[in-house]
This record gives sequence, C-alpha cells and structure tokens, in this order.
Amino acid sequence: MPLPTDRAPSLAIFCKVVDNYGDIGICWRLARQLHNEHGVAVTLWVDDLVSFQRICPGIDVTAQAQQASGVTVRHWQDQDGVFAPADIADIVIEFFACDIPPGYIAAMAQCAPQPVWLNLEGLTAEEWVEGCHALTSPRHGMIKHFFFPGFTDKTGGLLREASLDARRQAFQADAAGMAAFLGQFGMTPAEVAALKVSLFCYPSAPVAGLFAAWQAGSEPVVCLVPEGVAFDAVQAFFGDDVAVAGAVHTRGALTVRVLPFVPQDDYDRLLWACDVNFVRGEDSFVRAQWAGKPFLWHIYIQDENLHHVKLRAFLQRYAVDAQGSIDSLVQAALAWNGAAADPLPWGRLWSALRADMPRIVARAQDWQGRMQANGDLASNLLAFASATR
Repeated sequence: MPLPTDRAPSLAIFCKVVDNYGDIGICWRLARQLHNEHGVAVTLWVDDLVSFQRICPGIDVTAQAQQASGVTVRHWQDQDGVFAPADIADIVIEFFACDIPPGYIAAMAQCAPQPVWLNLEGLTAEEWVEGCHALTSPRHGMIKHFFFPGFTDKTGGLLREASLDARRQAFQADAAGMAAFLGQFGMTPAEVAALKVSLFCYPSAPVAGLFAAWQAGSEPVVCLVPEGVAFDAVQAFFGDDVAVAGAVHTRGALTVRVLPFVPQDDYDRLLWACDVNFVRGEDSFVRAQWAGKPFLWHIYIQDENLHHVKLRAFLQRYAVDAQGSIDSLVQAALAWNGAAADPLPWGRLWSALRADMPRIVARAQDWQGRMQANGDLASNLLAFASATR
C-alpha cells in the first residue's frame, strides 16, 4: 500500500549517540531535509540532548519533547510500553542498528498497514554494500529493510540538501562575506590570506607531528580547531596558555586558533572557507566531500582494524584520477589513521600533498559531480519507502 496521499507522511528516526556528534549530526541533517524539502512530519528520538545541543544551540536539554526547525524532538529514555498504533509513524528508521523500544515495535505490528521499517546503516565504500542495500529481514511479523548510503547508484547515495551547492558557490564567490565569517573567530586579514586548515579528528590522530611540520615550514598555516578536539596536542602547542575557545597562538609558520563548536550550517561555511579540511567519522566526512576541497578523513576506530579496510576501500574510489592513484593523498590518509606500515615523517607527507594540491582539488570537484549523479539520500529513501509500502 502506498504512503498516504491526503497528508504528509510521518517518519520517526531513532538515534543513539555513540560518536558524540556524528550520529546526531547525520540524523539531524536528515530530519531537517525530510521536513523542509519533502514536507514529512518528522519525529527525532535521541538519547543524548547535550551532544545535540552542541551542534544545534536551540535545543533544550531538559525538555522531553520540543520543536526545532519544524522537527519534533523527543528525548529517548525509557518510554517502553507507552505506545499505541496511533503513535506510530508511516516510516520508522533505526539509525546504525540501534534497538528501538520493544513497545514501539509491538505497536508497529498492530498497525494496518504496517509502517515501512528501515535500518539506516553506516556509510562505507566497500563493494559488498551494493549487494546488501535494500535487503529484507523478517522481524516480529514485519519486514525490516536495510538501507545503505553509499558512493554508487546501487546504494542510497549521500545526504545533500537541494540548495547546498548553490549556497556553497554563493558563499565562496563573496570574498568580503567569507572574510567577515572568518573574522567572527578573531582571524586577522593576514590569517584570512594564509593557508587555512580546519581540524576535526579523534584523539588518536598524529596531530603533534603535523603541527611540527607546519611550524617548521616556510608557508604560513592557520589551523582552526574546535574546542576539545585534539586536546592533548593543542594544549601542548599552547604550553601554559589555556586552549579554550578564542585562544590563539603562533609558533614558527603555524598559527592555531581554537574555535567554539558551531551550528551545522556554520560548520559547512567553515569547510567552504578553508583550503584543506581534516574531518572525522561520517557526518563531517560527507560534508567535506560536498565542500569540494582537499580533505583527510580520520575514520572511527573499530575492533580488529576493520576501519582500515573501510578507509582503503574509500581511497581506492576517491584517491584516483585519470593519471592513476594520487599517492600523496593515499600515503597521508593511511598515516593519519595509523594504517601505514612504514609512514613517512609528516614534513615529507605534507610537502607531497602541497605539491599535488592542484590535482587533488580537481579530483575533489570531479568527485562532487559523480556523487550528485547518484541522487541524494533523503529523496532516495522516500522513493524506496513509497515503492516498498
């Protein structure tokens, strides 16, 4: 049976925050896009409102239910046993295979028709995803579908708002506006003119070696890092100074500025304004691809180094152009993630990256077009749900 045509379809997303900002970041982007572009009545269930508030300052961490950008936000705690069929959405998404409340599942089974039940999986470039995308699994008298984002037309694609590219191009074409945006963080005209790098990574990243390479280099580098990220390396760089939001310190050719966490739309602008972006997890990883700038990805660590397999799978797709493998990008990415058997010093890795930067920029822009051809995740998800119902 198709989704309702006499009203906007309803959709519930269940999100358990594991990776601090990545999980809620993806779910929040998806929820907003589904509501703003498709008129979907979205309820976002999330267990960690504090992390949510870091990327969406308007969130009230004490509220059990609230509205944000047209989305109903519910604090997911221990609401099992309080659901009836009337409470169930037309489409139910469990994010990253989180276990939604048994009471909600029981109410789903009582609905006629039953809702479309989707497990929205994590992003990977591995080839097996194409064969698993849209597979089904019988559960509790219903059918659950596995929906995979991805990098080919045989997957669900990547999250991307319809207006994203136009907004990016307008921002990047407005030099004065970009300077004003960076100026709110205290950046001077000289810093705006320098090579600008955003840094968002997990604690295991070899930041100290990279800082040392930039510090000893001949090219001025301004590194913009959110407060609390790479804390040990940033604190060591600042010495006795306090590495809190607003702090700035220069050593040699390197200036480090500590930024506050910003809302998602401002984080996009930060990526657009920088020349190179270091990103982590899934959410900022995808946004860096839409920024069309060179980037290095710090992948979420998994047992038995499974994340290295995912990293190499992505590099085999991304770090290659008509000339072949972009070796400087591959070597730097592997070293950044502790996946290189015999990593080169960061001074040499960075010099090789800088030498290949025109080639890397061209590849980043070509990649954007290829990913856009796959459609966007939200639209693909709704089309799939409509065809499945």
